[in-house]
Amino acid sequence: MSDDVPAPWALLAEVTHACPLHCPYCSNPLDLVPRRAELAAEEWARVFREAADLGVVQAHVSGGEPLLRRDLAKIVAEAHRSGVYTQLVTSGLGLTAPRLEALLAAGLNSVQLSLQDARRPGSDLIAGRPSYTAKERAARVIRAAGVPFGLNVVLHRHNLDHLEEIIEVGARWGADRIELANAQFYGWALRNRAALLPTRAQLDRAKATVAARGAGGPELVWVMPDYYEGVPKPCMGGWGARSITVGPDGTALPCPAAYAIPDLAFPSVREKPLAWIWAASPAFNAYRGTGWMAEPCRGCPRREIDFGGCRCQAHALTGDAARTDPACSLSPDHHLVRDPASAADRAAPCPTDFVYRHPAAPSHARP
Repeated sequence: MSDDVPAPWALLAEVTHACPLHCPYCSNPLDLVPRRAELAAEEWARVFREAADLGVVQAHVSGGEPLLRRDLAKIVAEAHRSGVYTQLVTSGLGLTAPRLEALLAAGLNSVQLSLQDARRPGSDLIAGRPSYTAKERAARVIRAAGVPFGLNVVLHRHNLDHLEEIIEVGARWGADRIELANAQFYGWALRNRAALLPTRAQLDRAKATVAARGAGGPELVWVMPDYYEGVPKPCMGGWGARSITVGPDGTALPCPAAYAIPDLAFPSVREKPLAWIWAASPAFNAYRGTGWMAEPCRGCPRREIDFGGCRCQAHALTGDAARTDPACSLSPDHHLVRDPASAADRAAPCPTDFVYRHPAAPSHARP
């Protein structure tokens, strides 16, 4: 690997796109990978070995819903055998005590559970099906096992005003860490932007709630929103800088949402070694560093901080992944973010005309 390409430290292992939930902010690609195309456990074993050799120390085993893979314990065991720390990212549906016990025996290190809202009606509304009770049950299973426990909550117009209660639920369920991730509007979420985009007042109240939390209780991680700050978030710490995503079919990406950028040919771990993909593939080098930038990014003092923002959002809103992220107030396309945000401030409270996602979720898991 070239000395000027830093080693990655994290791997997002998307073992399936199948999911029992129908969230309107789904972050998976518009074109989902079918079950028949998924990497086998033996192929994942090679991915984890190559990732560890490359420098990866942590893997998020995710989906869709990874519990739909009956061979999930084998996949986790392969990651553990490679010396990679593994975190299960799950909706909680299907997480029983015996299932978690088998995963822990295979080497699983921690669990992150998703939550859609503080109370059952709101959580089930966002999930698109009854699921709150199953999540509550899964939280008890995780806590009883004594495994490190994180809670992930995607924040938007329909739950931001419940933030204090969401934090209280996380504490009551025994979470060690709560990730408060403001919704990002590309992919499926862009279809639901009008229904999900919060108001500035909601965000201000939410930030005040987080700031007011004293010591004690779960650790809170606030992931800033895109549409109201005037500065973009760093793109995964910079494109091709920290993390690799491997999709269910072996497609390797520098960002989980990069599927949507059509002019990049993302390589497959079935065809190329991960070390070559990371260091030499044109897709991973396309927006690495700052040399690709045009103005206003090229001359911006923040270019080594935000790296021009999110390439996926730039493509989703402008059709050109090389443009400055419209979330930036200096972007010539900033109106593409500013105008919807202004409309959200004027909109009637909480429109609920969601376009729900319905990925395949068979009643039986993959053999």
